[in-house]
Amino acid sequence: MENDIFGLQKITPLDQAAMRAAQIRWDNRTKPLGSLGRLEDIVVRLAGINGTPDPRADKRAVVIMCADNGVVEENVSSCPKSVTASVTCNFIRGITGINVFSRLVNASLKIVDIGVDADLKFPGIIDRKIRKGTWNMADGPAMTREEAVKGILTGIEVVRELKEAGIHIFATGEMGIGNTSTSCAISAVLTGIPVDDLAGLGSGLSKEAYLNKIRVIRRAIEINEPQLTDPVDVLAKVGGFDIAGLAGCFLGAAIYKIPAVIDGFISAAAALAAFRIHPAAKDYMLPSHGSAEQGFSAVMEALDLEPMLNLGMRLGEGTGAALGLQLVDAALAAYNQMGSFEDASIEQYVPQE
Repeated sequence: MENDIFGLQKITPLDQAAMRAAQIRWDNRTKPLGSLGRLEDIVVRLAGINGTPDPRADKRAVVIMCADNGVVEENVSSCPKSVTASVTCNFIRGITGINVFSRLVNASLKIVDIGVDADLKFPGIIDRKIRKGTWNMADGPAMTREEAVKGILTGIEVVRELKEAGIHIFATGEMGIGNTSTSCAISAVLTGIPVDDLAGLGSGLSKEAYLNKIRVIRRAIEINEPQLTDPVDVLAKVGGFDIAGLAGCFLGAAIYKIPAVIDGFISAAAALAAFRIHPAAKDYMLPSHGSAEQGFSAVMEALDLEPMLNLGMRLGEGTGAALGLQLVDAALAAYNQMGSFEDASIEQYVPQE
């Protein structure tokens, strides 16, 4: 892939010895075997990623990729394009949903302007702008292949910076009016599922506007002919800078061995693209919540992942992923603080034949 410009040769399998040791420790906690279900799976996965049966997740961040999408020209959203810039600035003001949840889980925010159609010169917004928004994918490719590669590399670089800062785990988020349309287009191509079964109402579309959205996404796929076997081509033709950046984040998670928490539909579409670029990237992903967006379940099925929570949320920004960090905390607390059978003077559970 691009002569490995992404550094994918650095991706290695999870540490199986660390995972076995973590499971043995779980099995010696004062509880029936496997009774904490997927909380046990979370810790075992973290052990494999960290390469130790004593994984940590106390230093965390939320990466928010912000970009505009040319397809909004087709009236696929009930919100004007200017909302992308406004909400990106509101992240700095600390008044958005992700601000509340990131404070709740003690996570720092890494707000990346990877393609907002405005000049955002504010402290706290990281300027990695590729261009001021993509082109309209319903008229032609959303970006060049070189720009798609740059977007992916930007995400990988952001994760490298997280690694250098000592971050143990990060959540993924985005901001970009029109990005449910780009996510739907990417998902339709990569799963082969019809657009009608993936497209949702987004930010409260009317029935007429919803049908228009479906027509626009179909047209974008038809005229651009993105290649199923080339995920970078798919991102370039019907994606967005935010999704390319997030795909890079998921690849970076695997390269630098940091668990990445998937948020909702947009984040999941990026995760699917990363998985298709390098399947081993999935080992470093943790799902969080079941987005209410129609296409989310299909993307999770394609990834063979199951969300931890189902709260009917579809805000984006990384809000569901931040809540997922609370379950990571709960899993690690039980793993580290529960006593052993020896501590409790109880005979250890043994599976029956």
